[in-house]
Amino acid sequence: MSGFDERLERAAALYEAAVFGGDNDGLAGADRDLDGVEADLALARGRILHARFLADRAEDPRELELFERAAQLYRALGEERGLGEALFWVGIVHQVVRGDNGTALPAFTESYRLASQIGDLLTMSYATRHLGFADQAGGDLDAAWRRQEESVRLRREVGFDAGVAAGLLALAQVAHEQGRDPEAVRLLDEAEVIAVEVGAHGIRHWISVAHKEIAGG
Repeated sequence: MSGFDERLERAAALYEAAVFGGDNDGLAGADRDLDGVEADLALARGRILHARFLADRAEDPRELELFERAAQLYRALGEERGLGEALFWVGIVHQVVRGDNGTALPAFTESYRLASQIGDLLTMSYATRHLGFADQAGGDLDAAWRRQEESVRLRREVGFDAGVAAGLLALAQVAHEQGRDPEAVRLLDEAEVIAVEVGAHGIRHWISVAHKEIAGG
């Protein structure tokens, strides 16, 4: 049973305890469980809207609203894992959807801090990756390289192979900007092998595009 289902099950049980058993002491807990359900659902809906944005590049204003609502609820509940995830996605809207690294940075930084505190390596890998993109956009390629290296290392640690391929692609792009094209090609070749193995066809497309850009350069 997922955490989402568990929250709903507890809320239903607390309702029955109050209505049929006369025990109203658990109603505050039911509210908390339902706030958690709302937060989980807002996060999930926001991610679906972001996938649609990536497909058609048309911003839906509900995306940011959903992630901010999730962050608000997780913060009130004291759920650091959920808060770290929600803040990451708030940053994504500002960076990826709106092209505003300055507004995105505090959200990514706080997401990374929270994830580090609780050992959420996957969220750490996402947050440091996008902090690296901000470094790259700002011209600090050494910092961008370190961030992307960390992201790849964390993703290898948790077995997120498709994410490793994406991370190697990001490293290759930094290496290319640094004038290290042989290293960039090596990273792209490794990324392609992994992408093929795990069926990450979207990442493989961008690897192919990067290969052509480097060859053309």
